[in-house]
Amino acid sequence: MSSEENVYIIPLRDAWKAPRKKRAKKAIRIIHEYVQRHFHVKYVRISNEVNEYVWNNGIEKPPRRIKVKISKIEEDLAEVELFKE
Repeated sequence: MSSEENVYIIPLRDAWKAPRKKRAKKAIRIIHEYVQRHFHVKYVRISNEVNEYVWNNGIEKPPRRIKVKISKIEEDLAEVELFKE
C-alpha cells in the first residue's frame, strides 16, 4: 500500500478562543481534528516533536500556526510529524 504524504500549515488561531489554561490542549485537539477531516482517518498519531513544539511556550501560549508533514500509514491511521526543511 502506498502511503500518502503531504505538508500542511495548520492554523491554530481557534485555540486562542479557549480559556488561557486550556489553550495548548485545545491546539492539540485542533491538529487531531484537522488530520481526521483532511485524511479521512479514524486514528491519528501525533509525534512527540509536534507535542513539544505546541507546549514549548506553556499551556497559555501555543503557536498561531504549525507546519507539519502528515503521512497516511494505513487505511484508518495517519501520523503527524513536525516539518523539517
